[in-house]
Amino acid sequence: MSGQIVIVGAGQAGLQIAESLRAEGFDGEVTLLGQERHAPYQRPPLSKAWLAGESADDRLTIRAPDFFAARKIDLRTGAEVEKIDIAGRKVVLADGSALSWTGLALATGARARRADLPGAELPHVRMLRDLDDALEISRRLNSAKHVAIVGGGFIGLEVAAAARKRGCSTVVIEALDRLMARATTGPISAFFSALHRAHRVELHFGEQVAAISERNVTTVSGKSFPADLVVLGIGAIPNDELAAAAGLEVSRGIVVDVYGRTSRKNIVAAGDCAVLRCPDGVLRRFENVHFAVESAKAAAAALLGREKPFASAPWFWSDQFDVKLQMAGLSDGHDLCVERRAGDNAFSLFYYRGRQLIGVDSVNRPGEHLLARKLLDAGLSPDPALAADSAQDLRLLFR
Repeated sequence: MSGQIVIVGAGQAGLQIAESLRAEGFDGEVTLLGQERHAPYQRPPLSKAWLAGESADDRLTIRAPDFFAARKIDLRTGAEVEKIDIAGRKVVLADGSALSWTGLALATGARARRADLPGAELPHVRMLRDLDDALEISRRLNSAKHVAIVGGGFIGLEVAAAARKRGCSTVVIEALDRLMARATTGPISAFFSALHRAHRVELHFGEQVAAISERNVTTVSGKSFPADLVVLGIGAIPNDELAAAAGLEVSRGIVVDVYGRTSRKNIVAAGDCAVLRCPDGVLRRFENVHFAVESAKAAAAALLGREKPFASAPWFWSDQFDVKLQMAGLSDGHDLCVERRAGDNAFSLFYYRGRQLIGVDSVNRPGEHLLARKLLDAGLSPDPALAADSAQDLRLLFR
């Protein structure tokens, strides 16, 4: 199959679209446009092992330079797209040049949410979204004595763990009443609160930041925390402005169906910039590597006129200190939670809606996490009493 496919965004999703096009037999032109100056790299380690100084720089690289030449993928870094011309089937770059396309893929990702606070633009106030952000935070951690993290979500807690490992006094300031409240349940939040406090991370809940100065972070309630490095971890905003300006349907992201198709023919989207319209009509955003990769495969197939729906259960992981949290499925709307424990720091929580298993959170239980993904993908729901009995082998359900 021939043609010209342009992919806007050279992160995990954009790269996967390019790879999948070649794997699916597309022999036309593939142009991969990356706004960053770096070739595609892995983002998850930026707030985990790499930031803690436990992983080398070369471990971030996804593909070697000769990979792109061998597969005839025209990778262009530092390429900023200014406009999408749907009628003319062109993308216009900031340098004035234009590229024609027969198929267009949007993998523009998301950006860190900025804080509208006095002092938020000071040089020691940082956000972590890309490699340049991580490089600057890592450099500042070399000399920082007091680190303040604004936001007790995954990014904030992973940065907090890295900061403590590098010897910095660390405080986390969270507006809600528990850690990771938007993504996890109360028992998981409580476990990680105890974990961080055990590593001498200071946690403050129900606190809104009022201002940041060169030396302090001050809250609305009047508390003040010393900080020579402040990291804002208050969420991400999908980069959907190009799509919106071009007339595509957007709703806190570029709306796609399970095949990665947007509201316009021959245009697909994948990864953090996309919001999935599920079969029941509900719009969901999944900001994780699994969705980036699988939605990209679906999008690539759609560009070739094939249907390969994104159908597997979403999964995610977070590394904090010596603990790995792995999540499969979704716990939203559960009415029953059972615990399957293997030790003080090793357990899984099985979430049910009625008798249907809808999600599993695992702490230091990687094998159980993989099993949970298989159960969810197969639509299998072990009896809650069976799931709660760690002596029972749930793998027998597949026999």
